[in-house]
Amino acid sequence: MPHLASELLNASGVDLKRGVQAIVSALGFASFMYGMSTSPQPNRESRSYVWTTLPREWVAIYDENAYIEIDPRLTHCWQQVTPFVWDRHCSGTNASVTAFLDHAAEYGVGSGVVVPLRDPLHPLVLVALNSPQREIDPARRSQIDARLGDIVLFASHFHELFMAHFVDSNAPPLQQGQRLSTREIQCLALAAHGQTSLDIAARLGVAERTVNFHFCNILSKLGAANRHEAVAIAVSRGLITR
Repeated sequence: MPHLASELLNASGVDLKRGVQAIVSALGFASFMYGMSTSPQPNRESRSYVWTTLPREWVAIYDENAYIEIDPRLTHCWQQVTPFVWDRHCSGTNASVTAFLDHAAEYGVGSGVVVPLRDPLHPLVLVALNSPQREIDPARRSQIDARLGDIVLFASHFHELFMAHFVDSNAPPLQQGQRLSTREIQCLALAAHGQTSLDIAARLGVAERTVNFHFCNILSKLGAANRHEAVAIAVSRGLITR
């Protein structure tokens, strides 16, 4: 792991993706995802950053279907600080979550490990390593447990690298310029009529923090400084009306 981490910290650009994929494969997984928001508090305006080796098609599908609202990995990370080893059984009896996991599996996200990280400036940073297999049997679980320390170390190294090369240098989020999802337009339209995150959450039947996640993504896509500017941009582009 020290050798792999050294390669990661010396990588950038295309080499970063190559270095990340090499480490992910060495740890026994197939793909990688990192996500964070720049605000020190989850109820403040901020940009969000997402970096992944997953297919762009899946990222767009996740976005358009507002899967952030039901993703059990994210729910765990808000409630816990320990890594979450998951597979198809983490849905319990929730049909919506089961449908999400089935859809994710079509793109190679069948099981994996999610590492939640927190630092003084960021309430939640998420690092996920994914595998196409749907179930984690005892042998696979033992394999993951044996590598869990390296996985957490890798997650921490990547977060430091990403902060230095992207966030601290004010690089635009990768999703800047992308189309707003249906749910994001809904959130903006409600905000344009004076509704707060709490109001919008009650209207949509989701948690307030989930609405704030949507606004983080909206600000990132539109390149806006806050939701008021985002509303103005959306109105000027004909995406919503006041």
